[in-house]
Amino acid sequence: MAAVNPEFDDCLKRGRIRRFPGGTELAGQELDQAGEDLSTARGSRAAGNHKWATIQAYYAMFHTARALLYRAGYRERSHYCLQAAVREIYVSSRRLEARFLESLQLAKMLRENADYYGRFSADGAERLLGEAEAFIAAARGLITE
Repeated sequence: MAAVNPEFDDCLKRGRIRRFPGGTELAGQELDQAGEDLSTARGSRAAGNHKWATIQAYYAMFHTARALLYRAGYRERSHYCLQAAVREIYVSSRRLEARFLESLQLAKMLRENADYYGRFSADGAERLLGEAEAFIAAARGLITE
């Protein structure tokens, strides 16, 4: 695949994105992990633990993006490059709505705020849970095509 996105190209050159032919067989398992993280995040939200619901919802989205990358025959070595790869492989080809990448970026920021600075909210957790659920559903369609 000839990279159009310079961020993706840089990630390839630096080895932060690598070919991973065996990934196609692992994509479903990775998506299952995303579903487990989402379920755990829902439990945290129900218990009133919005910090962990935020963090776990991010990881549900992270594993969803990783499943997509595996499906395309790549693996990542950084969260940033994972986003660059999803943009290049799925969003630029219009196989995935840009809103899912934007949600992943927001989730990363909210996860970092919750994890590193103790800043989180019920509304933020709730929003991420909805976005994670929609992202998993969209990815499931792409992985099974």
